Amino acid sequence: MQTMLELNDDLLNQAKLFAEQKHTTLNSLVEDALSRYMQFLPTKTSSTVLPVYHGEGGLSVAVNNSLTNRALLDAADQDVAISL
Repeated sequence: MQTMLELNDDLLNQAKLFAEQKHTTLNSLVEDALSRYMQFLPTKTSSTVLPVYHGEGGLSVAVNNSLTNRALLDAADQDVAISL
């Protein structure tokens, strides 16, 4: 397939010289470089599975009685012993 690329003149000259030194074509050099670059791109991954707690318990009394932001913050600051 034929494609036209616009490259920086200095980069193109360096690539031509490098290809010549390696006894390869500019086309092969560009294909190899692009192929190697593509290997390091992040691939689409499946969504992260989060752990789910199936134990007993629930909200603390302070949170059950009042669902205001202040009550939630206060409850988070309390030292509550958790028994497993």
